[in-house]
Amino acid sequence: MLNQFSRTELLFGHEAMEKLYKSRVAVFGIGGVGGYTVEALARSGIGTLDLIDDDKVCLTNINRQILATRKTVGKYKVEVARDRILEINPDAVVNIYQTFYTPDTKDQFDFTQYDYVVDAIDTVTGKLAMIMQADAAGTPIISCMGAGNKINPAALEVADIYETSVCPLARVMRTELRKRGIKHLKVVYSKEKAITPVDDMAISCSQHCICPPGTARKCTQRRQVPGSTAYVPAVAGLIIAGEVINDLAGKQPEMVQN
Repeated sequence: MLNQFSRTELLFGHEAMEKLYKSRVAVFGIGGVGGYTVEALARSGIGTLDLIDDDKVCLTNINRQILATRKTVGKYKVEVARDRILEINPDAVVNIYQTFYTPDTKDQFDFTQYDYVVDAIDTVTGKLAMIMQADAAGTPIISCMGAGNKINPAALEVADIYETSVCPLARVMRTELRKRGIKHLKVVYSKEKAITPVDDMAISCSQHCICPPGTARKCTQRRQVPGSTAYVPAVAGLIIAGEVINDLAGKQPEMVQN
């Protein structure tokens, strides 16, 4: 019978769609990358989604975050995401956590309950804690490296963390994960060299913060506010979603041989 996922079922088949419906995926960070990941997961028929983010939609998010519109500014991202998912798939189960994932908050989450974890946060300490927690639980995880200050979405690729290059965040993660005995980690990263943001305080959030009232982590607290585009974080998020969906459905895309 036709439904909103029929076109996907034409490619994956009924059994795979049942796997997706029975899967539970946690997405940590519902921003420029994670928002698009959530969108694609919801539109692919994932049955249960756990969304973790403590941030509110800000006016400056509109240039790159799918959840950010003039109507959603000031609302919590996880609440906006939940409402959007349920408009796409009313049968989905959406668990939201208005929490910033850190080593101090990690015990709020039982990773053994997840079939897949998406790391779309931007702090090294949080990423390391999440990867270690997923490893201990035996839960697959995919981690996004730096997407800010970049303009070439074609430079994004999927690799093991130890096969990455150029990306400064990936370099730090390689070093720290090696110390912790993590042998493999699937990541999305870019070999594009980051652009240095224009030094113009008139358009810098660090000097003119307009974060909504009640925002826990304001731009003024950041060492540097990165520039961003509408398309690089979006492509990174969609690539992540594709990896999660294909892995859960047991599908591997056929590659054209040169």
